[in-house]
Amino acid sequence: MIPRITHAFLSGLLFCCLFIIPAHAEEAPVAFPNETIDQWQGHQRHVFAVSGKNAWVVVPEKPATGRPWTWVMEFPTAFLPRTGVPQLLKDHGISHAHLSDFNRLGCEEQLKLMDEFYEMMIRQGFAKKTVLIGLSRGGFMAYRWAARHPDRVDGIYGDAPVCDLKSWPGGLGKGKGSKADWEHAKKLYGWHTDEDAKAFRGNAVDDELLEILATHKIPLYHVVGDTDDVVPVAENTAIVEKKYQALGGTITVVHHAAGHHPHGLDDPTSTVAFITGVLLKNKTTPRP
Repeated sequence: MIPRITHAFLSGLLFCCLFIIPAHAEEAPVAFPNETIDQWQGHQRHVFAVSGKNAWVVVPEKPATGRPWTWVMEFPTAFLPRTGVPQLLKDHGISHAHLSDFNRLGCEEQLKLMDEFYEMMIRQGFAKKTVLIGLSRGGFMAYRWAARHPDRVDGIYGDAPVCDLKSWPGGLGKGKGSKADWEHAKKLYGWHTDEDAKAFRGNAVDDELLEILATHKIPLYHVVGDTDDVVPVAENTAIVEKKYQALGGTITVVHHAAGHHPHGLDDPTSTVAFITGVLLKNKTTPRP
């Protein structure tokens, strides 16, 4: 529903111009080039290609006005009930999107592809700001793209998120790391040695990146397992939390007793509240 003051303004303007339009102008239907349509979690899913990569967006039967949406970076089918995604679709009319470009860890080539995907979403009438969902290594992608385009992000939900490549996959701290993924990361970023990686200042734990998000007042929400030995909290979320608060940013961290898995929460109410709070509050309302 249009806010009262805006509705009054538009009513006066339209009266002066002798035009009459519906209170809720119908949005054009979603139709991506060469798309196919199937069902996902009981909702219609539009599947299409972005520079040869598979992409999709799930549109609920009654989308909220303005077409707010979440964008999951990696592992789009993992632990769904625990992440709150089904509730967001069914109860709040929030669409849910994914671009499949696995394990490129927010490198420059991937960021450009993400830009292309975003532009396609906007051309279909989806909201100009989204909430990024980053599970595990997907968290790193979310932070990298948010820093590149802070004006396109309403918030970040990180779930056991990788915030420092030196921690994972590097394993240069207390975490297990992944030797194969570390060598892959170095190739993606053009690092020849571990020292090159240590000099990199584009991690989510780095001041340079966090300052951008804090300046744009992007709220952060993390769910972490205190016994996570793959992406240790102390080397990732705890550093982001301390630095972001010092920068004046807003961050909420929800702890649970598990390790890296399972992602999400037994009761994802707080996750749903965070996402609806930033996407819907004073902006859009679900259609009746």
